[in-house]
Order: sequence, then C-alpha cells, then structure tokens
Amino acid sequence: MFNKTRRKIVFIVVFSLLALMTVTLVTIFITNRIALQNENEDILETYVERFSLDDQPGVPGEAPPDIPDSVQQGEQQGETDGERPDGRGDRQNNGTKPGPRDGIPDKNEPEFQLSTFYSVAYSAEGEVLSINNGNNALQSEESLLSTTSSILKSGKTRGRTGNMTYIVETRDDYTLVAMIDGTINNSNQNLLFRQMLIIGSIALAILAVIAIFLARRIVRPLEESDKKQKQFVSDAGHELKTPIAVVSANSELLRRQIGGNEWLDNIDYENERMSELVKQLLLLSKAENSDIPKEPLDFSKLANGEVLPFESLAFEKGVMIDSQIEPDITVDGNSSQLKQLISILLDNALEHGKGGAIRLSLKKEKRSALLSVSNEADEISPERAEHLFDRFYRADESRGDTGSHYGLGLSIAKAVAEGHGGRISAEFRDGTATFTVAIPAK
Repeated sequence: MFNKTRRKIVFIVVFSLLALMTVTLVTIFITNRIALQNENEDILETYVERFSLDDQPGVPGEAPPDIPDSVQQGEQQGETDGERPDGRGDRQNNGTKPGPRDGIPDKNEPEFQLSTFYSVAYSAEGEVLSINNGNNALQSEESLLSTTSSILKSGKTRGRTGNMTYIVETRDDYTLVAMIDGTINNSNQNLLFRQMLIIGSIALAILAVIAIFLARRIVRPLEESDKKQKQFVSDAGHELKTPIAVVSANSELLRRQIGGNEWLDNIDYENERMSELVKQLLLLSKAENSDIPKEPLDFSKLANGEVLPFESLAFEKGVMIDSQIEPDITVDGNSSQLKQLISILLDNALEHGKGGAIRLSLKKEKRSALLSVSNEADEISPERAEHLFDRFYRADESRGDTGSHYGLGLSIAKAVAEGHGGRISAEFRDGTATFTVAIPAK
C-alpha cells in the first residue's frame, strides 16, 4: 500500500514537472519561431520595396535588351561628369558615400548583411525577366525557378516554404517573387531547443531522484504508524485470547454447579462473539503480513475444493452455485489464505445476496488469474462501494447484529489479494454485485 503511495507521489511530482517543462519549451519554441518569421518578413518587405528590375542581372544565356541611343548618350555624358551609368555619383570622384542601391542592403544594416535573398521576376506572359539566386549560396537557378513556380501555383502572396520566407508582389509590368533564407536562424533555433531539451531532461531526472527521496520521507511516518497499528491489533488479539478462554472455562464451571440460566447463556454468546472477533483480527493481521510463505499452487483445484462445502450451505438457503473454473491455472501463493479468500467471497454472497444463483468463475486472462463471484444484490451507491473493503464497514447501516460478521471479511480478502501482488474490486450493476480478484498467474 505504501509503495503504491510513494509511486503516486513520485508520479505526480514528475508528471507535473514534465508538463511544466513541455509547456515552457513549446511556448519558447513557438514564440521564437513566430518572432523570427515576423523579423524575416519585415526584412523581406524592405528588400521588396528597394527592389528594382533595372538593377537585376538578366537571364543567363540571353542577350541584354537593346538600349536606345538617347539612353546611351546620357550614360556617356554621365560618365564624363563623374557619375555612374545608373545615375549615382562615383565615390572616387566626389568623395561622398553613395546611398543604398535598390534591392541591395546597405552596409550599415547588419540584419541585411547577414541575410541571403533570392528573387525571380516574371513577365505577364510568364517569361523569366531576372534571377537573383544569392550568388549560389544555397539555391541553384533550377531549384529556385522550381520553388518560385510552386509558390505562384499556390496562389499565396506570402508565407513559408521549407526554410524560405517569401513574398509575391505584382507590379505594373512584372510579378516579383522574393525570398529570404532562414536556414541559419532555424538551425540555431533547433540547436537551442535541443540544448534546452537535454538540460531539462537532466534537471527532470535530478528532480525525480529528489522526489523519490522526499516521497520516502513523507510516507515513512505513515508507514511506521500503520506498522504499529497492525502490531497493536496482533498483540491485542493474542492477549485477548487468554481472558476469553478463562471466561469460557468459568462459565462452564458455573453451569455445572448452578445449572444453566439466561445470564450464563448471554455470557457464553458474547464470549463466543468476542472469540470470533479476535480470530478475525488475527487473520487480518496475518493477511497484512507480506512475509507469508508462498509456493506454486494449482489455483483451479483449490477453488473447486473450496466450492464443494458451500454447495450444501447454499442448498439449505435455496440457492444454486454455478462454478465455471478453467483447469490448470497456477499461481504463487499461500494455500490457507487463498482458501480463506474464496470462502469470504462465497460467504458474503450467501449472506447478503437476494437469492437466485451465485456465479463463481476462475479464468486466466493475459498474465492474471481472474476470480469473480457474482450474486443478486441491492444497488449500492459508488460512494459506499468505495468503503466496502474498509475495516468494520457495513454497506447496510440499518443491519443490526449479524452474528459472527463484523465487517472484517472483505478487509481480509483485500489484504490477501494485495499480499499476493493482486487487487480486488467490487461492481454493482443491474441488480448484480460482482467481486473480482486478479492475482498474477504463472
């Protein structure tokens, strides 16, 4: 029981920390990815604003377009006046720093210097007017054309494709597909995420060890208290056996001397009940002892042998016992305790059933031996059903003196099941009560 409590504490602590770490890492990853995406879009928008088709290289292999004579004369005049053909002054001639060229980042803007841009311009007829593949940084012209073609077919004006953030802008005489490469940023983000995941896992493992240590410290006082309580029940039971035997002997002597009377009958009756109660307390204490000797047992044969004496008792009450027991089911267990477990369940069905048939089944399911006892019974609320296996608990509060039944039977059955590494449960449905015991099978 306390091992299960320790495991629950450790599980709750570790699961809570794992959930917190997962939410934190996912939040950091998503927010960083969104921030990087927004930053790339801002930089790319600036690039698109500065883009000029006149400054872009032509399509490789194609002759440059014819330049009118008037434009050529103007360019020659500009060169004579110390200006470049594109209308910008020459740095060596006038000593001034030129402004940023359209489509080319300025040297004072580091985010532009660290970014790689790609662009393809298409005419209205779909002809490629210019290609800028970032000096073959990561994209060849063929792959770049394939990517931009897919983007245009999608019909979207902005978004992401792989590590690329793109913007599609339609201008008067051409359509521009511009992209910025986010490979480095994404790689850095993934590396950061992996490092955080590794560090978080190490921290989680350390906290799990701490949780195990704390769980033991927390449960230890409860375990010691329960151990003392069980020891007290065992000691008290053994101590009460002597006075009960003395009372019984004295009652018998008085009966011989003065004859029987109602007072001696009451003494004998209550003394017998006390003797039975002490007996059950000792059985409970013994069942809760995890150091009971165990050996391989034929559970099927043991169950068949235990059903036989109850058939006569059931016949006297007009009840039939329908047993369906699969053969050759073997478990590691204590013979006397498993017999006691079956007897408690059958006796409970006879005592609290509403007649009809009692169905006992034993079968092997996966790696467990499943023993179930069903009988017709009154419905019990789930709140009360949870306490059926508590000591001295009775589901029917109006039930008075029940002879030798003190509400310890199911507690003993639970202790036996758990002592064999199994579990016991109760289910009430459609007027039928079913108690099921699962014990590891060989």
